[in-house]
Amino acid sequence: MRTTFTQFRSYERSVQLLLANQFTINLGFYMLMPYLAQHLSGGLGLAGWLVGLVLGVRNFSQQGMFLVGGTLADRFGYKPLIVAGCVLRTVGFATLGLVDSVLALVVASAATGFAGALFNPAVRAYLAADAGERRVEAFALFNVFYQAGTLLGPLVGMLLTGVDFRITCLVAAAIFALLSVVQIRSLPARRGNDATGAGTGPGVLAQWRGIVRNRAFLLFSTAMIGSYVLSFQVYLALPLEVRRLGGDGQFGTVAVALLFAASGLTTILAQTRVTAWCKERMAPGRALTWGLLTMGAAFVPLLAATAVPVPGAGTGRWLLAAVPPTLAALLLALGTMIAYPFEMDTIVQLSGDRLVATHYGLYNTICGVGITLGNLLTGAALDAAREAGMSALPWLALLVLGLVCSGSLYGLHRAGRLTRTVPEAEPAVT
Repeated sequence: MRTTFTQFRSYERSVQLLLANQFTINLGFYMLMPYLAQHLSGGLGLAGWLVGLVLGVRNFSQQGMFLVGGTLADRFGYKPLIVAGCVLRTVGFATLGLVDSVLALVVASAATGFAGALFNPAVRAYLAADAGERRVEAFALFNVFYQAGTLLGPLVGMLLTGVDFRITCLVAAAIFALLSVVQIRSLPARRGNDATGAGTGPGVLAQWRGIVRNRAFLLFSTAMIGSYVLSFQVYLALPLEVRRLGGDGQFGTVAVALLFAASGLTTILAQTRVTAWCKERMAPGRALTWGLLTMGAAFVPLLAATAVPVPGAGTGRWLLAAVPPTLAALLLALGTMIAYPFEMDTIVQLSGDRLVATHYGLYNTICGVGITLGNLLTGAALDAAREAGMSALPWLALLVLGLVCSGSLYGLHRAGRLTRTVPEAEPAVT
């Protein structure tokens, strides 16, 4: 932790503020979101399909609008979009705690999602710009602060929700309101190197066409979908496996909490050292390849566990329910630590340092769609495995996904497709 703090202090004030902002953003978000479904179904008595609608609208309004948020950030500057996103999330979270009509809940949910689409690409582009040649190290720190907020948020939310979920919503809204004020007062204005005001320079559609013609960027984005599908299994397949073997009682709850704690704490404690080690010994493309390979290998312990007879009860069953998923969570965290800083840096490289926020926005949208499809397929594989008695099927499929994506990244690296030092000419506007 001392190394992390020393690195944090070594950056200029704007980078420090962006890192602290990301911790606070995740703290406020994860205070509320894990408990929203229970509030909607239990507290408000909504039907299951309405709960799914409210949550789905939030996800769609974020994943589907990342490209718009990134484009706006490149047009109007990074700070206005970061502030606008935080203000909008303040309103959305407060509304979720104060209303009970379905229409108001849907609108509030859409607002919280769109808020993320506004500030996420802008924050990453701003960090990349101000970190300069130290982008990789800056994004390693970014992941530390990101994971710290993700780990602490649900714990704070659990305490507040134990009193009243409305209090959780209002406290989360207050956090975003305070964050908005701090950024308005303290975050310097920043625009991309190629930023143009609205109504000047190439049109938005012309810029989007130029990005879509960047084959290396699209190939890289597609290959990296696997990293997000694999890492998301900490929230999907691994908890389901723990509860399948360990039950839904106290043991299952504790074991699932252990998964999240193992993943988050490992990142907080080791991210900066892992990044420094990788940067000294391998090229970015190789680091990305090893990161995806490690994430695929995370499912080997679960695959091996399917060859062990499941004990009827007792300590043996508990160990089988907890140990392989926890090992998988640790390996997923390690793979993410290896890949993430180089992933964020590669996007800047492939953008040619032009329209960086727009590239981040499109990248997030592509990966978001991939996560949705990947989770649908993972869920189908879990159901098929149970019905057919083939418990190894989902773990084998996830292992193969990691191998395929790591192989794709290795191929792009060997072909020199993960760097682009000369920007392509902007397409003519007619």
